[in-house]
Amino acid sequence: MKKILFKGCGTAISTPFDENGVNLKEFENLVENQIQNKVDAIIVCGTTGEASTMTEEEKIATIACAVKTSNRRIPIIAGTRRK
Repeated sequence: MKKILFKGCGTAISTPFDENGVNLKEFENLVENQIQNKVDAIIVCGTTGEASTMTEEEKIATIACAVKTSNRRIPIIAGTRRK
C-alpha cells in the first residue's frame, strides 16, 4: 500500500519574481501565509508554469526556502524532472 503524503488541500504555489530573479523573501511570505491559513501541503516548482523558465539554482533555492519556512509543519512537494 502506498504511503499517503497528505490529505486535504495542497496549494500549487506561484513563484514571485523581481528584476533580480526569484524574490525569496516574498516567496517565504507566501509559504507562511498558506501555512497560517491551514493549507495541508504546498507544491513548489510544480504546476504553475514558471519552473520551465527558472534556472536550476533558482529551483533549488525556491524549494529550499519552502522547506526551511515550513519547518516540518506541512509537506512540501517539489516539482522535479529527470535529465
